[in-house]
Amino acid sequence: MVNKKLVWAAAFLLGTLATVKAQQKDFHDWAKTPPMGWNSWDCFGPTVVEAEVKANADYLSKNLKAFGWEYVVVDIRWYVGNDKAHGYNESNPDYVLDEYGRFQPAVNRFPSAAGGKGFKPLADYIHKKGLKFGIHIMRGIPVEAVKRNLPIMGSKATAKDIYSTELQCLWLRDMYTVVAGRDGAQEYYNSLFKLYASWGVDFIKVDDLSRPYHTGEVEMIRKAIALTGRKIVLSTSPGETPIASAPHVQEHANMWRTVDDFWDNWPMLKDHFDVFERWNKYRAAGAWPDGDMLPLGKIGIRAERGNPRMTAFTKDEQYTLMTLWTIFRSPLMFGGDLPGNDAFTLSLLTNREVIQVLNHSSNNRQLFRNEQGICWAAEDPKTGDQYLALFNPGDGEQPVQISVNLNDLGLSKACKVRDLWSKTDKGTVKGSFTATINKHGAGLFRLSAIK
Repeated sequence: MVNKKLVWAAAFLLGTLATVKAQQKDFHDWAKTPPMGWNSWDCFGPTVVEAEVKANADYLSKNLKAFGWEYVVVDIRWYVGNDKAHGYNESNPDYVLDEYGRFQPAVNRFPSAAGGKGFKPLADYIHKKGLKFGIHIMRGIPVEAVKRNLPIMGSKATAKDIYSTELQCLWLRDMYTVVAGRDGAQEYYNSLFKLYASWGVDFIKVDDLSRPYHTGEVEMIRKAIALTGRKIVLSTSPGETPIASAPHVQEHANMWRTVDDFWDNWPMLKDHFDVFERWNKYRAAGAWPDGDMLPLGKIGIRAERGNPRMTAFTKDEQYTLMTLWTIFRSPLMFGGDLPGNDAFTLSLLTNREVIQVLNHSSNNRQLFRNEQGICWAAEDPKTGDQYLALFNPGDGEQPVQISVNLNDLGLSKACKVRDLWSKTDKGTVKGSFTATINKHGAGLFRLSAIK
């Protein structure tokens, strides 16, 4: 006689394995274009509160959602009730954990989390606005969970069975390494992401994962996400991710950092020209090298670095930042407090013609870099139109003229020129195209061959 319970169990197991395999294969489809959203780090550091998250979500929904901005991400240490700006409270942090060693939102900062609800009420609020909800976590298992030797959900193991002090994060000592292969290690990550999925998390940024590159924990996280059955976009941080690990991270994550934390100063921005050229060949649909958040608008309110300010970037430098991230197709995570935006900042985020380049260009590459300046190019795969991004990284006070030989783009006929930032037509050109670019500035153009 056939044991129906065994048959059912086998069928369930096979179905689960098939689901995991399909999700591991298809997770790149969850981020077919570079993710766009808001992150609390640049303005609120480790101290953001629920009202501030909601205010930014309200602004995003009203002003940016129609342009493709959709993620609202709560950054670091939402589980500490008494953190501080300009660093972290590591002397007497008030950690909030559940009985399985999983961090929970601090209720004094996120009142809707009371009664064990976690982030679900906040996620529901954001989802009702047609947006997606994200959180930041640190790699590993909480030191506090190890101290208390808390049990691991779904396993006979405890926190002390799966941890190691090796490769502990040096700049924030909340966590220990989870050792892949130990009994309970995968179950721990499974329990984490099961919790996050129950909250309604759509995006997760995992810190201290990229450098050094933690292969074992990356793979455990990937598997744990797949087991939830929820489409959770995975972002690894911080960078620079080792180039040698590029194929692996491309296979397991939706986006990964190419730099350390990026702030509003020109030398850091200028470095991205080298960084993006280095990472350009590793971009793929659903797998995006990440130049980090956009420190634009009103930042530094209670940040880890700097005081309250509008970004220190000049307007020309802001055009360079947005143009470079766009032509490279980096994810766009805005770091400023959105309700504090001015009209200029909003204009940078709501230009449909520029966002079209971010979402739908191909063959993106640096065309040249010389004493005149830098040129990146790409194409519209539907129309064959060419995009040109021209940059003047020099420190001379006078604007420079940057010329492009259109034959290098395969454009032998006369072309119509469209300035995407000003949304104006600039006539026709043939043979070459020249634009005048301000100090530290940029231009972004669309060239359409006249048929």
